Amino acid sequence: MTIKALVIGGGIAGPVTAMALRRAGIEATVYEAYNRGADGVGAFLTLAVNGVAALGALDLQAVVRDKGFATTKMSIGMGGKKPMAEFGFGAALPDGTGTHTIRRADLYDSLRDEAVRRGVPTEYGKRLVAAAPEAGGVTATFADGSTAHADLLIGADGLRSTVRTIIDPGAPPPRYVPLLNTGGYARGLRLDVEPGEMHMVFGRGCFYSYVVHPDGDVWWFANPRQPREQTREELAAVTADEWRARLLDLFAEDDGPARDLVTATDEIFAGWNTYDFPKVPVWHRNRMIIVGDAAHATSPASGQGASMAIEDAVVLAKCLRDAGDVHDAFTTYESLRRHRVERVVAQGKRNGDGKTLGPVMRHLLPLLFKLYRPGPEAMDWLYGHRIDWDSPVSPCSSGRPGIRG
Repeated sequence: MTIKALVIGGGIAGPVTAMALRRAGIEATVYEAYNRGADGVGAFLTLAVNGVAALGALDLQAVVRDKGFATTKMSIGMGGKKPMAEFGFGAALPDGTGTHTIRRADLYDSLRDEAVRRGVPTEYGKRLVAAAPEAGGVTATFADGSTAHADLLIGADGLRSTVRTIIDPGAPPPRYVPLLNTGGYARGLRLDVEPGEMHMVFGRGCFYSYVVHPDGDVWWFANPRQPREQTREELAAVTADEWRARLLDLFAEDDGPARDLVTATDEIFAGWNTYDFPKVPVWHRNRMIIVGDAAHATSPASGQGASMAIEDAVVLAKCLRDAGDVHDAFTTYESLRRHRVERVVAQGKRNGDGKTLGPVMRHLLPLLFKLYRPGPEAMDWLYGHRIDWDSPVSPCSSGRPGIRG
């Protein structure tokens, strides 16, 4: 008898999880809370080479290869000065594909469309309000009064996950990271830098980053400090002109291209808060489990949010394919993923903390980079991670991993 799964959430993790499950012989339906897809939602993100490799395990690499552009390396600098250090984004895959920068909406659209092409049903306007074990499986109840029943339920419903709180009503809330996110696409600005090289800059008043698209546009983001967490209403009340004026003021003392980026951008992204999860104690219960940001949201400073969600999807599907029962599959999945994702969250927090340097650390930072220049192998644990779809997973209810990935 075919196993059936309910996948809650239609962002990045949801469609990839559903496609991975189908490849493992499990029927999956995606339930999205909104009455539409994620068209036009969000700014851009970096899909790291380990995430691209995980897509390749599901034959999804080609789906995103022509979207966005290759991002080969990054530099770190202070203001308009010469970069203090340069780092790679990990070795490219055998076909030459590596880390990609891509509009979030383009990634959503590509994965959603491919899920449809592969026969994954998606139901929109289905906001989950409850879920409970019933008749050897799980019954989900939605805000419109409808229900759905399957053998298991997977919460791919993001930072504010309903599934997480159903599994564990005492689950901790997201941790606020005292930075805002904004940015845009600057046009008609010519910078003397190579396309695909990401430049991270510690400005005097605000951290920012920019990368030139091969067509000449400059994609950039900025992280203004914001010690007090703001409500959605407070953020929504800030007008586009106010964002522009605030950024120009923050960059007033910088010699680099920051002010030019702001001026050359037609539409500044409305700012949003930064959050992460240092630890989510309970990932699964009663045939329900969480993946992606629902289980381990990481600060954008890690550059790994989407990649971790994609890796989750592949590993969970493998565990369900190979384990003797759902509980063993979930336990094995957690044992394979928890240490890695929590390490990524911790690194993202350190990276984010570095964006709020005080005067003393700003003075010492160039010296620190001179004294300590880690080699490429230092980040192999992150970028070099690969998941072999064909290798079997050894179920391990003891909590010790059976295989690497």
